[in-house]
Amino acid sequence: AASATHGFFILLLWDPLLFLFFFIVGSGDSPLEDDEVGYSHPRYKDTPWCSPIKVKYGDVYCRAPQGGYYKTALGTRCDIRCQKGYELYGSSLLICQSNKRWSDKVICKQKRCPTLAMPANGGFKCVDGAYFNSRCEYYCSPGYTLKGERTVTCMDNKAWSGRPASCVDMEPPRIKCPSVKERIAEPNKLTVRVSWETPEGRDTADGILTDVILKGLPPGSNFPEGDHKIQYTVYDRAENKGTCKFRVKVRVKRCGKLNAPENGYMKCSSDGDNYGATCEFSCIGGYELQGSPARVCQSNLAWSGTEPTCAAMNVNVGVRTAAALLDQFYEKRRLLIVSTPTARNLLYRLQLGMLQQAQCGLDLRHITVVELVGVFPTLIGRIGAKIMPPALALQLRLLLRIPLYSFSMVLVDKHGMDKERYVSLVMPVALFNLIDTFPLRKEEMVLQAEMGQTCNT
Repeated sequence: AASATHGFFILLLWDPLLFLFFFIVGSGDSPLEDDEVGYSHPRYKDTPWCSPIKVKYGDVYCRAPQGGYYKTALGTRCDIRCQKGYELYGSSLLICQSNKRWSDKVICKQKRCPTLAMPANGGFKCVDGAYFNSRCEYYCSPGYTLKGERTVTCMDNKAWSGRPASCVDMEPPRIKCPSVKERIAEPNKLTVRVSWETPEGRDTADGILTDVILKGLPPGSNFPEGDHKIQYTVYDRAENKGTCKFRVKVRVKRCGKLNAPENGYMKCSSDGDNYGATCEFSCIGGYELQGSPARVCQSNLAWSGTEPTCAAMNVNVGVRTAAALLDQFYEKRRLLIVSTPTARNLLYRLQLGMLQQAQCGLDLRHITVVELVGVFPTLIGRIGAKIMPPALALQLRLLLRIPLYSFSMVLVDKHGMDKERYVSLVMPVALFNLIDTFPLRKEEMVLQAEMGQTCNT
């Protein structure tokens, strides 16, 4: 035996390459990669060995047969266990066989959870895909809110730590209204036209609005005096709603109420005292207006003109012409001129009697009775208690072409126009019915009705 050992070392010294060849041939299979089980032949001719076992991400626990020393001897049994987060592919028990190979090939692969579903209108980011211990965080697109757990982790049981999250549209759409609008009512009106740009809503999610509702008057409307609330409401496809409000304030400039003059009327436009309103004044029969016939409420909240009054009409019978006499009644009174050649005329006497009984109707219709009695130079003209000179009375007959020697009557309107002539008696009711058809008289009737002026008989 000593001689054989001596020869082996001599061979080693003589030819190292030959020794290397001898070692490779007698060493068995080389170990495989770390992922798989490695194999090796027994070092000694009479003891078959398997290659040592190395399992990446796993642990190996081997038991030699009959309590032997070597863990790769024939018949050795090895239990294979993977580390946490890894699972075994192959048999968990390996046996070193007589062919110098282990009974199976094994590998520990990282556990993998099911692929997460991409949430609509959002997504997720993972540290290490869907592998064990990978942490995934969900996120949502602008305008959407995350519902569920924001972060999930792939666990050892190949399940995620939480349910998949979703992205829902919970944010209401946005809408911005204009600022408060204050306006002054237009002249001679109690309203003002107010316009604005219709506010546009914007959905923060998909940008789609399903409905826009306006509460209040639309733009371009005439707003009356007061405080008006305008509200816009918009809805998105998730039925979220956004609202904005603003106010329209309309103010009416006012000068303060005027009063009708005593023994007169007042008629005002619009509301009677608002900016631009006009008030017109007139007097009842037998009175004439002094002061401004009309006043306007100005922007400085003051009335134009002067305060009107109604004074008893003072007829000047001392004028030189009939035209000057008639001018005193222009736009103030109607004239009923009664002419007779003598005061004893029966028609004249009867007509005066009927007119005296209808004095209220005459006053209501602004009628002044002028009497022309006699023939020049004994001609007398009378207006109430005032006596006009014979020459003036004659001029009046000639101007109106009134017969000198017979009874007649002439009705003259407020503009000096000859409206009707009578050569016989006329009943007051017939006279009044005619006058009530005059356009100017219709306006007077409205005013008198408002003032409650009427005749009971």
